[in-house]
Amino acid sequence: MSVIQPLDRLAPERFETPSILKKLALASRQLAELKGVAASIPRQGILINTLGMQEAKDSSAIENIVTTHDDLFRNAAFPESPSSPATKEVLRYRQALWTGFDAVRRNELLTNNMILDIQAELECNDAGFRKLPGTALKDGTGQTIYMPPQEPDAIVALMTELENFINNDEAFDVDPLIKMALIHHQFESIHPFYDGNGRTGRIINVLYLVKQRLLDIPVLYLSRYIVRTKPDYYRLLQDVRDKDAWEDWVLYMLTAVEQTAGETITTIHAIKAAMLDVKHRLRAGYKFYSQDLLNNLFSHPYTKIEFIQNDLKVSRLTATKYLDALTEGGFLHKHKVGRSNYYINVALDPILTGDAMQGGEP
Repeated sequence: MSVIQPLDRLAPERFETPSILKKLALASRQLAELKGVAASIPRQGILINTLGMQEAKDSSAIENIVTTHDDLFRNAAFPESPSSPATKEVLRYRQALWTGFDAVRRNELLTNNMILDIQAELECNDAGFRKLPGTALKDGTGQTIYMPPQEPDAIVALMTELENFINNDEAFDVDPLIKMALIHHQFESIHPFYDGNGRTGRIINVLYLVKQRLLDIPVLYLSRYIVRTKPDYYRLLQDVRDKDAWEDWVLYMLTAVEQTAGETITTIHAIKAAMLDVKHRLRAGYKFYSQDLLNNLFSHPYTKIEFIQNDLKVSRLTATKYLDALTEGGFLHKHKVGRSNYYINVALDPILTGDAMQGGEP
């Protein structure tokens, strides 16, 4: 079992190497641009709903919980309909992200109680921090490569130290992006839960950036980069434990921020362009056009009659007429599930599934 040292025992000057400072400048610039671009979407829930689903899908895929965009979007519209266990788990991730974001926004802190709530939302239980020994991290061959702390008192003590590190900006004088990388490694090494540690840790990443006001909403999702570089991610996590290779780990995480921010900027620009195009065409051809209608269509990749009713405060008959007219006009594709219909946003769907983005999905 490895001994985990408090992060404030590290020397901050370790992270002032030319390579780290150069990468930090690039990552910070991209993140600042992402914050500005995200703020240019009038209704922020559009990005949280749509991009949050992307992060939920990719973060879960790292843990081999695999589903499809179609299953996710359909189940988000019809949560009562049958779906795979994987789809249900991914949608719980999105809800856990919302839970954490709301708490951080209200309290401007990221506490252990919030982290416990996030994990409980993910796993649908309130088991809390591990109380029984036996948790070990194994490689693909079944060999134990890392044994996290086993004693309940040690786990609580380490998480308390980590909570203080997260919320005390003066205690460790490094850039917040470097601090985020250190926090992520420490959390994953403590491995405080029986299950859901990886997904909880990746939610903590973006919530920490919101807490530090580097982002207004949680739209930097590092999981897509980690999916692409999964062997490097696990190797570098372990290299810190085996070789004290903190610098390499920080460089990896800064690269993840830089690349993910750039890709998210491209996605948001594509969503904005699609919204503007649809807005102009709706205003020109449909008397029932409204900004609320446009927001609905881009908040729900798969919308339905009830969503239109609730958002626009119209009758079921009116909502049905709107959706059928938009289907006939080519804005939506109509599909049936059970006795109900759902409507796919023709412009938004390929952006989210990767079909409209260069390189597609990982």
